[in-house]
Amino acid sequence: MDEHIKLEVVTPEKVLFAEEVDSLVVPGIAGYLGILPNHAPMVAALKIGVVKYRQGGQTRYLAVGGGFLEVALGSKATLLADSAERAEEIDVLRAQAARDRALKRLRDKQANWDYTRAEQALKRALNRLRVAETVRKK
Repeated sequence: MDEHIKLEVVTPEKVLFAEEVDSLVVPGIAGYLGILPNHAPMVAALKIGVVKYRQGGQTRYLAVGGGFLEVALGSKATLLADSAERAEEIDVLRAQAARDRALKRLRDKQANWDYTRAEQALKRALNRLRVAETVRKK
């Protein structure tokens, strides 16, 4: 039996990482999903949220902007994310600026902004800030 999950996190720009992890928790559209070694094969849609994984006794975090997770036989998981950032790599000032821009667009009733896009941008920015804060607290 496998004791680890071979996790690969892929965004449209790059392979963020491909490493072995002990366990994985992802933000599924119907709620968070826990994945352990030898999990049954599955595919799940992901929403904007926090990916938490354990590796070598440490808990690590990723901010993801939605996507899909595929769990395959042989304890292999592939996370295809619209966007993903390791918690320690998040540029807090950039995330704060994105949050402020999105809030301004949502408050400006006269402008011709795409409300749904602004709302999603706000969710992504708040998620990035939440993940960055999680690491700073430790």
